[in-house]
Amino acid sequence: MSNIIFWIVFGGIAGALAKFIMPGKNEPQGCIITIILGIVGALVGGFIGDVLWSSTGVTGFNLRSFALAVGGALVVLFIYGKIAGKK
Repeated sequence: MSNIIFWIVFGGIAGALAKFIMPGKNEPQGCIITIILGIVGALVGGFIGDVLWSSTGVTGFNLRSFALAVGGALVVLFIYGKIAGKK
């Protein structure tokens, strides 16, 4: 149960930082969406880190994992902005 709470907090922080770095009108709004963005970003960032640098992905609350999560959240936010902007 504590792992789920950790990922929610970690995802929320990563998603909020990604939205702060890349603000825009097409980005999703709200706390729940920000947390989901951060969690998905952590997954994407872990995958990118594994493919590019053969890293172990997001392994806990450390600087490397946080950078991967924020980077992944930025990628997810960019893709979401492109899809939402085409409406």
